[in-house]
Amino acid sequence: MKLTGIGRGVALGAGLCAALPAWAQTVAATPAAAPFVPTAAMVNKGDTAWMLISAALVLMMSVPGLALFYGGLVRAKNMLSVLVQVMTIVCVAALVWVCWGYSMAFTNGGELNSFVGGFSKVFLKGVDATTFAATFSNGVYLPELVFVIFQMTFACITPALIVGAFAERVKFTPLIVFTVVWLTIVYFPMAHMVWYWPGPDFQPGAPTDHGLLWGWGALDFAGGTVVHINAGIAGLMGCLVIGKRHGYKAEPMPPHSLVMTMIGASLLWVGWFGFNAGSNLEANAVTAVAFINTVVATAAAGAVWAIIEQVLHKKPSLLGVATGVVAGLVAITPAAGFAHPMTSIVLGGVASLVCFFFVTTVKNKLGYDDTLDVFGVHCVGGIVGAIATGIVAAPSLGGQGVFDYNVMPAAFDPATYSIATQIWVQVKAVAFTLVYSGVISWLLFFVLDKTMGLRPSLEVESEGLDINEHGERAYNM
Repeated sequence: MKLTGIGRGVALGAGLCAALPAWAQTVAATPAAAPFVPTAAMVNKGDTAWMLISAALVLMMSVPGLALFYGGLVRAKNMLSVLVQVMTIVCVAALVWVCWGYSMAFTNGGELNSFVGGFSKVFLKGVDATTFAATFSNGVYLPELVFVIFQMTFACITPALIVGAFAERVKFTPLIVFTVVWLTIVYFPMAHMVWYWPGPDFQPGAPTDHGLLWGWGALDFAGGTVVHINAGIAGLMGCLVIGKRHGYKAEPMPPHSLVMTMIGASLLWVGWFGFNAGSNLEANAVTAVAFINTVVATAAAGAVWAIIEQVLHKKPSLLGVATGVVAGLVAITPAAGFAHPMTSIVLGGVASLVCFFFVTTVKNKLGYDDTLDVFGVHCVGGIVGAIATGIVAAPSLGGQGVFDYNVMPAAFDPATYSIATQIWVQVKAVAFTLVYSGVISWLLFFVLDKTMGLRPSLEVESEGLDINEHGERAYNM
C-alpha cells in the first residue's frame, strides 16, 4: 500500500522514536574528549638549555653582580654588610619561592585570581620532571622545573635591589623579615597580575583566568613593573621611613671602590641577557630581538650619561657611565622583545637623560637620602621604559616581537594597535604598581621600625655595619 505524505511522515517519526534509545546508548558510550596534556616530545632541548643558561645569568646579576656594584658604592666600613645583605636575601628568596612563591605567582587563585594565585603548588606539590609549562608560542613547552628555576632568579634579585636605597643604615634581622613579608604580599601578587596568563590555548575574547594587568593589555616583557618600579618605589619608602644617614650632606661619603662598582655593572650587563632575552621563554627570533636591544639601548644610555657629564663638568666619570649603563638596562627591560633596535637606542638615551636629572637635581631638591639611587635609576628608569614600551612596540615603528607572539595580553591586538591607547594602558600599569607597592611597602617598613627597629644606633652607624652587625671587616689592613 502506498503511503500518503502524512502517512510517510508518521512512519518516519515512529522509526526515529524507535531508534532513539539505541542512539542515546551510543552517545553515552562515546567517551568525552580527553583534556590536553603536554608530553616530553613537545619539549625542545635547545629551549630548555637556553632557559637554564638564562637562569644562571640572572642569578649572576644578584651575586656577584649587584653585590659588587652596591658594595663598591658604599664606604669601606659598610662593604661587607652589603655583600651579606644581598647574598642572604638571595638565599631566603629562593627558599620562599619554592615553598609558596611559585604557587602564589603562577597558579589560579580562584575568586582572587585577578590579583594573586592560589596554593595548589605550595612546596612544589605536583611539580616534577614529568610536568610542563607553556611558553608564549602554541605547542612549545618547557619542563615546569625549568620555568620555576628561571622565575626564581627574578624573585631573588628584586628584593635585593631595594637594599641600595638605605644602605649603610639598616639592621640585618628586620631587613630579612621585611624580605619574606614583602615578597609574599607585594612581589608574588605583582608577578601574578602582570605575567599570569591562561596558556597557549587562549583565544582572544574567550573567558580567561589571567592576572589583572595582563587583562588590561599591559606590556612588560621582562619586568619593568614587576621588578624595577616595584623595587624602586619600595626602596624610596624604606629610605623615607629609616631617615637620612648621619652626616648626610655634611661630610663626604664617596664610593670606596669604583673598580668593584665597574666590575659589578659589567656582570649586571652580561647577566641581563638572561633577564631580557631569557624572558622570551624559548630560543627564537624574538630572543635575538631582546638580546640586541639589551646591547644597544644600554650602550646608548651609558654614552649619553658620559656626554652629559662631559658637557656639564668637562669630566665624564666612571660612576656616571656605570650608572647610565644600569639606567639603560632598566629602561629596555619592559620593551626588550617588542622594540626595533633603532627605537631601543632612542629609548636608552632618553632614559639616561631623565635618570640623570632625577639623580642630580630632583633628589637634591627634595632632600631624600636614596643612598645608591635605587629610586632615581630603577623606579624612574622603569617608569620611562614602561611608558615608552607603548611607543616602541608599535608595528609602524618597527616593533618586531609583537608579530612573533601567538599569545599576548588579553586586550592586545597588533592589527589595531594604537600608540595613544597603549600608552594609556602602560600609564595605568605604572600607576597601579606605584600605589600598590608604595603603600604596602611603607606600611611594612613603618610597622617593622616601630616593633623591631630598622635603624642601628648612632655609634654602630658611625663605626660601620661590618664589624657591628657581622663581626667581620671587608678589609683587614
